[in-house]
Amino acid sequence: MVSNFRIYKTVFCLVGALMLSFSAGSQESTNIIKAQFGLGLGSPSQGGFVQGFEGKPLNFPTVNLGLQYMFKPKVGAKLDYGFSRISNSENTSLFKLNYSRINMQVVYNANTIFGLPPRAAIFLHAGPGYSMVRPLGNYTENKASFFNVMGGIEFHYGLSDTLSIYTDVSYINGFGKDFNPVTDGNGSFNGNLLTLTFGASISLSGCYFCDQ
Repeated sequence: MVSNFRIYKTVFCLVGALMLSFSAGSQESTNIIKAQFGLGLGSPSQGGFVQGFEGKPLNFPTVNLGLQYMFKPKVGAKLDYGFSRISNSENTSLFKLNYSRINMQVVYNANTIFGLPPRAAIFLHAGPGYSMVRPLGNYTENKASFFNVMGGIEFHYGLSDTLSIYTDVSYINGFGKDFNPVTDGNGSFNGNLLTLTFGASISLSGCYFCDQ
């Protein structure tokens, strides 16, 4: 069976090649294609755990990897992958699980709305995706997969023409079914996730040798 990592890698490569083909011969701008890397915290909804299990309010790490393509100065799309490790809070049953997701989102540049200075930017993003939960330890058989929809806001600050740092706050709403029977869900999760990440956005198009 092909691993999830290979599937994600293949999807990213195909989308990346498609984006590069669209941008060839068009305006060369550092804003057209960008790669994003983020690291931060995840906060799961407690309603996503079965009775007797409770996750930490804040869990580390949460990792986000994305590839963004702007069709127009204000509108674009991005394919991104997220990973979060979630573990038990104190005074509850012990567990750890890996929560991963992949989403295709619409991106909107909201600079004109907020009137920010040239180096600052705000982006809104939202779109559907798919979540996969893989418990560790004693509950490895209690896997869960379900559709999701996520939305978020990013605050960027440009360090150069090709590099910016950013903060992202996102909410992933899961559409997982209730565990049935309840005991089958021990150590698993089918709820929502709030994430806070800090990272860098790197241009993959145009102006490779701009002055830093």
